[in-house]
Formats: sequence, structure tokens, C-alpha cells
Amino acid sequence: MKPFRFTRIQYSSGDWDTDQRMPANLLHSLIEYTTIPIEEAEKVVQLNSNDLFRNPFCYLSGHKLVEFSTVERDHFKRYVQNGGFVFVDDCNHDIDGLFAKSFEQEMARTFGPKALQRIPNNHPLYTSFFKFPEGPPTTSFELNGWGDDLVHDYLKAITINGRIGVLYSNKDYGCEWDYDFRNKRFLAEDNTKFGVNIVVYAMTSV
Repeated sequence: MKPFRFTRIQYSSGDWDTDQRMPANLLHSLIEYTTIPIEEAEKVVQLNSNDLFRNPFCYLSGHKLVEFSTVERDHFKRYVQNGGFVFVDDCNHDIDGLFAKSFEQEMARTFGPKALQRIPNNHPLYTSFFKFPEGPPTTSFELNGWGDDLVHDYLKAITINGRIGVLYSNKDYGCEWDYDFRNKRFLAEDNTKFGVNIVVYAMTSV
């Protein structure tokens, strides 16, 4: 098995460089719970670069506008259709916020208006490693008086040939996991476990 590489997508609009401690935290969890070999450093790849296609797992996030250039849109579409996996997380956790509205519009423009759909809470994503029988775990950011003040009880996805190619969250997992992994011992339950599920699903689903 090739080592897992956490790759962050840099796009030309908005603010792509969020949750800077999250990748190291998630990589630590993969070491702690699985036997998956990893590359220890996060990689950043520009969406308009052909280097994108050398990275099977990518992360995209932000608070602001998402508006791809023509080249970025073409690369994103080809990447997903050719088997790539993108985990997209809205740092605003707000379905009425600028990131959510602009990203969903971008996905409609790229894949069609009905491509991004809710996934059921019994989807294999929720049992790919740890068990989440209720679907996506809630984050502490969903009811903090910011965002849309809602708990999102589902995630959305673009599915290609029966496999998730774009996993989309309004739950702000990036901020939830944005802390030094050494502080994990103070948590009653490790909140990065769902991140392990996402990586395992991305690496093993066909």
C-alpha cells in the first residue's frame, strides 16, 4: 500500500489555507488507530496544476467565495471523474453563508444541478472503520451562536460510479480537529475518529 498523503487544494478565490493544525492531528490518528502508512507532511497543490492528478485524496475548505477558473473547474471535474476523492468542509458551517452557497453553485456548474445529494446515514462511510450508527457526528461549532445555528444531521456527496468522489460537510470538522494532537488526551472521546473513517473510505472504496 502506498503511503497516505494529506493534500490540500489551493484555489484562486476565497481563503483556502484554513485549519492549519488539522492535517497533523488527523495523520496522528491514522498512526494511532490503523496500519496505514503515511507521509508525515501535508502537501499543498494548486487546483490549476497537473500535480493534482498525482494525489488520490484532497481536502478543500474555506470561509469565503469559491469560484473556480475555467482551468480549475476542468481539473476538478476530471480529477473526480477519474477516481479522485475530495473532502470539502465549510468553515462557516452555514448553509446560507458565502462558502456554502458559492461552492454548491460551483458544483452545480461543474457536475450538473442535481449532482450534489444527501447521503443516507447508513452509508458505508459511517462504518468504514469506526461505527457511527447515527450518521455524521456533531461538532461543537454547530450550536455556538455563529453559522446557521443548526445541527446538520447529514452530509452531501457527488457520487461517481457508486463511489463518493466529493464529500461535502457543513459541520466544520476542520475547526473541530484544528488543535495540537497532544491535547487529544484531554478529550473524553477522540473527535478525529470520523476523519479516520473518511480516509479509510477514500482509500478502500472502488
